[in-house]
Amino acid sequence: MPQLEQRLRQLGATRLVGMRRGIEKESLRARPSGALALTPHPSALGAPLTHPHITTDYCESQIELITGVGETVESCLAELTRIHQFTYRTLAELGDERLWVSSMPCMLPPDETIPIGRYGSSNVARAKSVYRVGLAHRYGRRMQTISGIHYNWSLPGLGNEEYFALIRNFRRHSFLLLLLFGASPALCSSFVAGREHGLEPFGPEASGTLHRPHATSLRMGRLGYQSDAQATLAVSYNNLERYAASLYDAMTRPYPPYEAIGIRNLGGEYNQLSTSLLQIENEFYGTIRPKRVIRSGERPLHALRERGVEYVEVRCMDLDPFVPVGIEAPTMRLIDIFLLHCLLSPSADDTPEEIAALGRNQQAAAAFGREPGRRLERGGAEVVLTEWADELLAQFAPIAAALDDAFDGSAYGEALAMARRALAAPRTLPSARVLATMKHDFAGSHARFVRAQSEQTRGHLLALPWSAENQAAFVAMAKVSHQRRKALEADDTMDFERWRLAYLDPATLVAG
Repeated sequence: MPQLEQRLRQLGATRLVGMRRGIEKESLRARPSGALALTPHPSALGAPLTHPHITTDYCESQIELITGVGETVESCLAELTRIHQFTYRTLAELGDERLWVSSMPCMLPPDETIPIGRYGSSNVARAKSVYRVGLAHRYGRRMQTISGIHYNWSLPGLGNEEYFALIRNFRRHSFLLLLLFGASPALCSSFVAGREHGLEPFGPEASGTLHRPHATSLRMGRLGYQSDAQATLAVSYNNLERYAASLYDAMTRPYPPYEAIGIRNLGGEYNQLSTSLLQIENEFYGTIRPKRVIRSGERPLHALRERGVEYVEVRCMDLDPFVPVGIEAPTMRLIDIFLLHCLLSPSADDTPEEIAALGRNQQAAAAFGREPGRRLERGGAEVVLTEWADELLAQFAPIAAALDDAFDGSAYGEALAMARRALAAPRTLPSARVLATMKHDFAGSHARFVRAQSEQTRGHLLALPWSAENQAAFVAMAKVSHQRRKALEADDTMDFERWRLAYLDPATLVAG
């Protein structure tokens, strides 16, 4: 603890105020009935390939809303709210679709009818779609309809070693974020139709709801973004070189089950971009990623190797269905504190044994995090999850105080106090609130609960003040995005197969 406080003082208020964050928030478009909307991404929102703030993720029905880099929590949330307002207003003008406010999906059609994202006819656009076809073959389409929030975070003056030390500690302690903010303890049975799932019915059988009584985040558990194939990857975060070498190997070495799928089917259509364990960098699932803004046509791994880590992307946050834009200011402030704690605490190198234990801890926290007495692995022994969580929150106090001094306020201390109260009263945690609200108000139905929250959210955001200037700015952005998409298509001079081979050339992954 004294070492942490000493390093905190060395950081100084100027660097703390220089902390930056941004949000990427995914949501499915749904019908009023709660069924997945199968319509194309609305053109009025812009071209998803080239719009800076509104795109799609895996499927055509999954909108992703992206802020810029925010100097403060408030400015980041204000921008996210404006993007939501334009999106909801556009959807309302075009019909009656709304955004599904839960991380676990709405009522899904058969797997093969979930529409894969479409981005245009340029080579880069085709590659994005083919990559998603590959994900469908490898993991199924349902898994890709899960939605979450990615929290992008940076601090001035950090180098690769410091970012990777932060990442190692984040992976050790991310169970705390699942406990405090996980909000997906239940799901619609359509998500697991035909699969082994180990979940229990919730409420009457007719509700079509499955759950785990003490789960925090099914999204981050075995039914979420998980892959048996990727489980064979013991990616080390001890330094950039080790991390890059692990991903390079996974993207260049053929993987027999994916070789069996093949690059193209008998009709000549593409099944996937490659037959390696990972088609591209983004296929590697993790709770956190080191990131770098890439240049046009550049591979993310090349950017990292060439210019180093620029920020980290936190990927384990569920949508909060009780909050209009899915995340609120105290949550963001607690993440800021958490990441600074990860940075400032001692961070030993990871080992294959620890990496395996961290995977088991994640599964336990996701599926059983609120279970009284639940234990996690730490340093070859076991510790009660809530006791470990309480230790961490106690260690956060000087960081919260330093941030409040730097920002001349009390909001960080208040966010930490809220977290400590929630830990002491597990029934107030989002995952517990979801189950209690489903039971008391919606006869145990996950679909009915999320539909109601989605309607409430829609009404709230449509009722907020909206200026003609805001509308004009977003309409202009949409127009420019379509122009940029068309320019990319006009500039292509290479056929897609030659482009694919050039893009996947292992040389593009190497710095220098």
